[in-house]
Amino acid sequence: MLDKPGKVQPMNTHLLVTAPLGLLPVLVFLGVLMYMDSYKLVRPRLVLGVIGAGCLLAVAGYFVNSALRDLFDLSITSLSRYVGPITEEALKALVIVYLLRNCRIGFLVDSAILGFAVGTGFALGENLYYLASPEHGHHAIWVVRGFGTAIMHGGATAIFAVLTQVFSDRHLHVSPLACIPGLAAAIAVHSLFNHFVLPPVQMTLLFLTTLPALLYGVFILSASHLHHWLELDFDDDAQFIRQLTSGQFGATRAGQFMADLKAHFDGPVLVDMLCYLRVYTELALRAKGLLMMRQNGLEVPVDAQIREKFAELEHLETSIGRTGLLAIRPLLHMNRKDLWQLSVLD
Repeated sequence: MLDKPGKVQPMNTHLLVTAPLGLLPVLVFLGVLMYMDSYKLVRPRLVLGVIGAGCLLAVAGYFVNSALRDLFDLSITSLSRYVGPITEEALKALVIVYLLRNCRIGFLVDSAILGFAVGTGFALGENLYYLASPEHGHHAIWVVRGFGTAIMHGGATAIFAVLTQVFSDRHLHVSPLACIPGLAAAIAVHSLFNHFVLPPVQMTLLFLTTLPALLYGVFILSASHLHHWLELDFDDDAQFIRQLTSGQFGATRAGQFMADLKAHFDGPVLVDMLCYLRVYTELALRAKGLLMMRQNGLEVPVDAQIREKFAELEHLETSIGRTGLLAIRPLLHMNRKDLWQLSVLD
């Protein structure tokens, strides 16, 4: 937690040597998490952006905590144990909520990775500040503070991300109620760490042994769900494309549904609706195929044809209008996972 320490002094050569001891291990841990993601759901560019956002939030946390400390005349102990965990976990949660609302998170794996990345960025910003302050102490203390705090921040935000994903998975929008369990758990973990129930080294070791086991369980569960989702939805999408192009679409349930819309929309709009259904489903199929190839170690670049389809989709959305899109939504897979899969093609 960033409180209000003394004057910041220039870093010397010794600190430049010892700094990686507290900063690099947690980045290595994040790299291991990304390596374990066999489907490569999270792109490195997004992870770097999230880490940067976490660093900026650490700066915001410093000013918020400083203002609260002055306003309520809080002691360092009260600030670090009770107030800091609330403000800092709430700030980090904003990034996860933003990613969820914009369908950049589809499964528990990406929740865990991106949550840990936010916490990593926050810890990096926080630790760099401590590194430049005269209170950093001996390099052994720096390792405990740097590595231990980084693991805590990453783990707490990963817990928030996973729980919020679980409680909001069936809805496109993330309600405040869905955030409460994860936020409460993250605050509790953060506060427990700052209470120093165990000596700092033992507390760091506790987090270092329990967090990987917890995240490994999340990865196994998510991989199973993802595999099932890919198989089920791939078959459904392929069948829908066959129906659209078979000439017998009118005899299907989807065709009958579209026929019922004739009374409410003009002919050209109905044609655009059918085109939208086709393009959207083709992109969904392409995204699922790309995920399957990534699982087998094959990386396929996004070609110009995909970008053209996205442009066509955007044009059709404008032509159909909001009311028309809502009308055909029952024919589309449009929960957060299905909208997230299109981001795979970005």
